Amino acid sequence: MKKAIFYIVLLIVALAFIYPFIWMVSASLRPEIEISDLSPISSKFSISNYKAVLEKIPIVRAFFNSLFVSCSITLSVLIFSSMVGYALSRLTFKGRDTMFTIILFTMMIPFQITMIPLYVLMVKFGWTDTYAALIVPGMISAFGILLFRQYFKAIPQAIIDAARIDGCSDLGILFRIVWPNSIPALITVAIITFMNTWNGVLWPLIVIRKQNIMTMPQMVTLFAVGGQAELIGVQLASATMLAAPVVIIYCIFQRYFIASMARTGLKG
Repeated sequence: MKKAIFYIVLLIVALAFIYPFIWMVSASLRPEIEISDLSPISSKFSISNYKAVLEKIPIVRAFFNSLFVSCSITLSVLIFSSMVGYALSRLTFKGRDTMFTIILFTMMIPFQITMIPLYVLMVKFGWTDTYAALIVPGMISAFGILLFRQYFKAIPQAIIDAARIDGCSDLGILFRIVWPNSIPALITVAIITFMNTWNGVLWPLIVIRKQNIMTMPQMVTLFAVGGQAELIGVQLASATMLAAPVVIIYCIFQRYFIASMARTGLKG
């Protein structure tokens, strides 16, 4: 009976969290007159709202822009953050702990504080309205460094020592030994980085003006607030198209995400 009550409570909480998304998807497929109805069921489902989005804005080009930027940043974060995390967890050098403290401190600084000097740098480099302005500032992540450091500390030192005896360099140990034993951490950092990059709106709005380089969140935001989306159903359709890739990716890799969080939480 206790287990039954426990799972019923969990089910209610899960439905409370997932219902707004279900309603959004349902409302995007319904006529405008039925959107005010809180029920997700309708007898007049259609894809007319999605057709309107495709006709009014270059959403497909924006999708591939977001995909390119998000994948580029995710790959660079995996490489560079894992290199720093490996150095902080396995190498001994002067100032290692101080460097790690500084990295942790940067996580407490809001992006809004560094946004203006970062924009000035983009202007000085001539990177505005280019992919470089979207990719380069996010090529390394303090959170990724922290997660990799904690995860790498759980790998037995004997494995690394054996690789060194065989003549493997530190980069070889990282990419040939440590990476294959850190799949959950890699997937966790990849998911979080991809989601944060994909959902980013403020920075693209600042550095990008050309429509052919705009990311999908930027395009959807301008579409929703700029007056092009006159109907709520069309706005909901664009929001559904924006959220769908992230939801699908998380559903596929969620078990690795949970495994990594559980394992890194054991290390102090």
